[in-house]
Amino acid sequence: MQPDLVNLRLLAEVARSGSIGAAGRTLAMTQQSASERIRALEADVGVALLARSPRGAVLTPAGRLVVEWSADLLERGDAFVAAVESLRAEKAQELRVHASLTIAETVLPGLLVRFRRTSSTRVTLHAANSAAVATAVRDGVADLGFVEGPVDRTGLSAADVGEDTLVLVAAPDDPWARRRTPVDAPAVAGRPLGSREPGSGTRRVWEDAVRAAGAEPAPPEVELDTTAALLASATSGGPPVVVSRRAAAPALATGALVEVRTRGIATRRVFTALWVGGRVPPRGAARDLVALIARSGQPQD
Repeated sequence: MQPDLVNLRLLAEVARSGSIGAAGRTLAMTQQSASERIRALEADVGVALLARSPRGAVLTPAGRLVVEWSADLLERGDAFVAAVESLRAEKAQELRVHASLTIAETVLPGLLVRFRRTSSTRVTLHAANSAAVATAVRDGVADLGFVEGPVDRTGLSAADVGEDTLVLVAAPDDPWARRRTPVDAPAVAGRPLGSREPGSGTRRVWEDAVRAAGAEPAPPEVELDTTAALLASATSGGPPVVVSRRAAAPALATGALVEVRTRGIATRRVFTALWVGGRVPPRGAARDLVALIARSGQPQD
């Protein structure tokens, strides 16, 4: 048999109080529930553990032995619960968040300020590409991850938390910046662009979208590992680049870069939270942060 610690604790309480009802109240259960648990324990053991009478209940010799034998088990169970609670309390003091660059740079900073106003949990934020974020969560390096493109979700749970739009931008003197008509997928695929590194959610979403439109993207002319570097490259006269619209917004507002309109290429993408565990994030800070992002309407255009 697999010992049920609640039932064993209930039997010990009956031995102390002399009443099934009183023992049940001590453990926050009804007398009916307590009686059913005692009967289940007797069925598991295979012998009567209590002698019942209108005046109460007393342990049979077998019942006294079971209480004696279970004392150490219950003590160890209490120690285990205390240790787990201590571990949970220690973990609750810090939340390790890994996020892909767009989310880490344009979405989370403001939300983390809001989060800290109502939580004592210290949050550390590490930026990486989407593939690296998924690996960090899977390996236990991060408690919670946020990605902006398709990733290997093996061993992970996930929830979509918003949407984002990719935009193709170029320097004002680039030929595409002066076009009056949108650029179609074959034209986009035929020109080497500035791109993030392999593993980037931005790169994968964009290349998948171009392929879905019926064209095969040319290898990048420039590969850089941050959005800021891509924007600086384009501003300096490099090839057009694909970035998050919110990341490009300051440069578009000042005219340092110009949006290149496209036709037939899906530019929307989903932002996703990742964690290890059940269908919802672990209770506490991780769940609260995911809920905050969902409620805030971020990330949205």
